[in-house]
Formats: sequence, C-alpha cells, structure tokens
Amino acid sequence: MSAVVDASVRIRDPGTGGTRRNHVTRQANNGTSTVASLLVVVAVLACALLQGAAPASAHAVLTGSDPREGSVLKAAPKQITVTFDESVALVEDSLRVLDPDNRPVADGDPRHAGGRSNTDSVALERGLKQGTYTVSWRVVSSDSHAVSGAFTFSVGKPSATRADAAPPPAVDPAVGALYGVGRYVAYAGLALLIGLAVFVLACWRSATAARVVRRPFLVGWWALLASTVMLVLLRGPYDSGAGLGGMFDPGSLRHTAGSRPGLALLARVVLLVVVAVLVRNRSVERRPGRRALAAAGALVLGLAATWAAADHASAGIQVPVAVASSMLHLLAMAVWLGGLAALLLALYRAPAEAPLPPVAVARFSRIALGSVAVLAATGVYQSWRGLGSWDAFSTSYGRILVFKIWAVLVMLAAASYSRRWTARLLHEPKEERVLVAAGHGESPPAAPGDHAGGDGPVPGAHRRGLRRSVLTEVAVGVLVLVLTTVLTGTGTGRAAETAAATSVAGQPEVSLTLIPYDTGKNTLSGRGKVQVTLEPGRVGRNVVEAIVYGADGSPVGIPELRLTFTLADQQVGPLDAGLVDERGYWGSDTLNLPIAGTWTIKATVRVSDIDQVTVEKTVKVGR
Repeated sequence: MSAVVDASVRIRDPGTGGTRRNHVTRQANNGTSTVASLLVVVAVLACALLQGAAPASAHAVLTGSDPREGSVLKAAPKQITVTFDESVALVEDSLRVLDPDNRPVADGDPRHAGGRSNTDSVALERGLKQGTYTVSWRVVSSDSHAVSGAFTFSVGKPSATRADAAPPPAVDPAVGALYGVGRYVAYAGLALLIGLAVFVLACWRSATAARVVRRPFLVGWWALLASTVMLVLLRGPYDSGAGLGGMFDPGSLRHTAGSRPGLALLARVVLLVVVAVLVRNRSVERRPGRRALAAAGALVLGLAATWAAADHASAGIQVPVAVASSMLHLLAMAVWLGGLAALLLALYRAPAEAPLPPVAVARFSRIALGSVAVLAATGVYQSWRGLGSWDAFSTSYGRILVFKIWAVLVMLAAASYSRRWTARLLHEPKEERVLVAAGHGESPPAAPGDHAGGDGPVPGAHRRGLRRSVLTEVAVGVLVLVLTTVLTGTGTGRAAETAAATSVAGQPEVSLTLIPYDTGKNTLSGRGKVQVTLEPGRVGRNVVEAIVYGADGSPVGIPELRLTFTLADQQVGPLDAGLVDERGYWGSDTLNLPIAGTWTIKATVRVSDIDQVTVEKTVKVGR
C-alpha cells in the first residue's frame, strides 16, 4: 500500500516528460481491460450483498410463542416454537429448554418451523415431568444484530423450583466491546479514505496536497482494512454468543463466510485491495479518464454497499430505497468529515512556498454544502423510517437520534463561520496569504482597498479564524460519527414500538396483572399475590388464567378464587370471570369484555372456611 500512496504524489518532470508520457500511455492502454474487470468484480459483489436484503423490521422482535409465556399446560408439549416479526438466522443453541432442575430437555438442533424463516423451533424429550420450564432463545435478526430473551411455562402446575429465567446475553461482553471498536474505526477509516481523495482530486489537485494527505490516507486505508479483518474474525463469536476464543474456530469462520454480514465484510476486504490496485502508479496531476472515474465511483459505491447491505437499511419497509438512501448518507458523511480533516491538515501543514490556495477552500465549501444537502434529505427519510411516529422519540433510538441532530446543528453553525472566513480569505491580498502561511504572525496594516469590508478583521486573522472554525467542525464531526455508529447498533424506534405494542397480527396477546392480598392469617397462603393473565386483553372474548402465590413466592392451593371485572365510568359490570379450579391454576374462557377502557379487577381470595379478602387492581383493555 505504501507504493500506492507514493505513486499518488508523483508528477511529470519536464526534463523527462517524453519517457514519462510513454509510460503513462502504456499504463492507460494496459489498464483498459483491468478497469473493466474491476467494474465486473464490483457489480458481482454488490449483487451478492444486496440479494439477501428482505423486508422486515430492524432488530427482530418476539411476537409469539407456543407454548405462550406463563401458560400452564395439562400435558407436556412435543416441541417449542418462537415466532418473530422478521426472518432470523439460527445459531448453535439458539433455542434452549431447561426443566425445573436446570437440566436441558431439548431433543435435537433448532430449526425453522415449517420452513418459515421467522420461526425458531426445537423438539423436546418425551416424558417431561410436572413443573416450570425455562425457554431461552438467541437469534440474529435481518439487520445482523443478535437479540435474545427468555420465558417460562409450566406442565401440570408451576413448581417451587425452576431454572433461571434471565435471558442470556445477546453478545459476549468482550466480543461486543471489540466489535464496537472495530465499527468505530471502520467508519473513521472510510471517512479518511474517501474524504481525503475527494479533497485532493476535486479541490486542490497538486503534488503538495498529495504530500500533505499522504500519511492520513495511508492511515485511513490500513485502519479500514485492519478493522474489517477484525470484524470478520469477531463475527462468528458475535453471532453465536461465544467468547473471544471462538475467533479462529474453523466452524465459526465458515459460518461467517456463509452469512450476509460476513459476506459484506469479506467483500469490503476485496474492494480495499481493488482500491490499492486502481490507484497504483496514478499521478495526481494527470486528470483521470472516464473509465478510471467510473471504476472509482463503482468502488466507492461498493464500499458503501458493504455497510448498507448489513445494517438497518437491509431490513424494514422500502428496502431498495432505504439501501440507496443509506449509501448516499454514508458517502456524504465521508466526503464532508474526511474533507474537513483534509482541509484542516492543509491549513496547518501546507509549506510556506506552496500554501493552501483560497480557491481550494472555496471549492470544498461548495462540496461540503452539497454533502450537507444530501445528509439532510437522506437523514429526514431515515429518521422517518427508523422512528415511524413521534412517540418513538422516547425510545433509545429516538433519544440518540435527537443528540445526533443537535450535534449536526452545532456542526452546521461552525460550518457557517467557516464559509464566512472562506469568503474573507478570497478577498485577502496575495502577498498577505504568503506572509500568514509562512508563519510571520500578524500581517502588516493593509492599504486602503486591499480587502473587502474595511470594518472586518485584518486579513491575517482570516486564515487563523478558518483554522479554528474547521477545527470545531472536525471535533463535532467526530461526535457525530460516534453517534452514527451507536445509532446503527441500536434497535430502531419502529421496532421498539412493535415490541411494546399490545397487538401483533396473527399472534396471541397477553395482559399480565399482579394483585397482592393479605387475609391477616399468618400462614403460607394467608398472604401473597394473585397473578391474572388475560388473553388477548382486548374487547371481546378473553381467556382468563390465575395463579395464587403464597408468602414465600411459591404457588399455593386455596379453596376458592373469584374474579370480577367492572368498568365504572361506563357503568358496566361487575362481570364474573367464572373461574374453575384446574389443579394448579384457575381458568376460564367465557369472559366477554364489551368495551375498551380501564377495567377494575376484584379478586376474592378465600384461604379457609372463615378467612377471605377482596382486593382490586386496574387493567387496560384494548380495542
């Protein structure tokens, strides 16, 4: 790669121009087929990356299970099935079932039930005993993020002992931390790689500019390559939940190579190698031809696609539009932030004999303005797509997005100052620019008419003011980059609302209410709580199940339990649930709730012939 950057600073020597021109001509002729081949490679990689993108909701959300959470079954089920709102990838132990003694009872490997890609199912051993079973699940959603959870169900009646129902961590902490660092570095590397190149080619095409950005360009290329290789090695443990020891496991690497996120990362490595091949022996001062520009554009789009094909854009509504918007957003960010880094380097490191010309600053100002326009348009669309409603601003995704918006506004304020300093710099006398660039401190007093706006600062301050404003832009830009990385790793507000919604089409819903009671009797069943499950918790017929827990938190049997439902503001009720003792829980499937609203549940708990108490609690019933 050092040869690539060294080549980028070569210029034609007038003394040997003929030899050099012949060399360049041979390169151009020999490179025609090479550029065409590179375009084919990029096209194939892009198709491979994007073919797996399917409509879904970013970050998979559990929408149902069979058996459902908290249910008490008369007979043991033959299998466990969990259903999500989008396609999910299964990994080893993606669905585990533990009996009351914490012993695994799954029989075989997890699979998609009935070939449906949004399900995870596993068969169970025969002869399961009575008690409470714990199901823990862990899958990889369509946007490449691992999600996990857990729930319980009971056979016969709930047991006093049960396995830990806490969901397993979606990602090993060490793996997650390193994976996050790799993503931060990758974003920064891309911004340097693209922003520096655009600045040199479009704003200040010269050997001086190439020398100024040489080392940062090299750092950006290596940072992006190294972080991508690290992400490839971490992807397997990230998906499986294993620790750092699984980075070099052959099975883990095979899994990565076969997954869409892994394919995207591998494609990024290939494209970075192609970048090195394409820019080798290219002179900065020689204007690239159409084929070279087409190849460079394809490479840039290909690099952006390796992000879009494996993040929020690849899952959700309007996937093709979202992928295009995500790519444009990423590229505009790279051009703006990377270009700012290049401008800052040029302002501080350009030699006195060849200082940064004001016209280059003006060119970048126009490019930055265009980038901001693209960022604004794509940002508004992606915000709408990720949030779905104003209420979603209260989610983690919405709050991070608000911070990012404020950071961008601060960055735009700094950019407005940069544009003002740029305008003043364009009117700075030429001799003054040389003095300031050479580090001569304050400039001598200017003659009348030497610069526009006689009431403005002295010309020598223009360049220093521009340095300060650009430095502020870069500092805030780093914060924006961090927030962007965090945002892409956070479940969208739309997905969070889906998870919190009380209604999921085609899936059972459950309303769970806990009602404490105390009869005043100092026995195990004399005080405790009643767990009332209402399914689906909406207007119409509902299934009611109630479990009574004693003072020590274990299920207890009582002689009688009665539930009534009243909607006082509509003068409806009390409606008796008609509970029947089902040996372990009380149940009914005849309750009909005619109106949506906040109902009052009254529970009459009788623990002996003479000891009983009536307690109440409210529950919301949807439409």
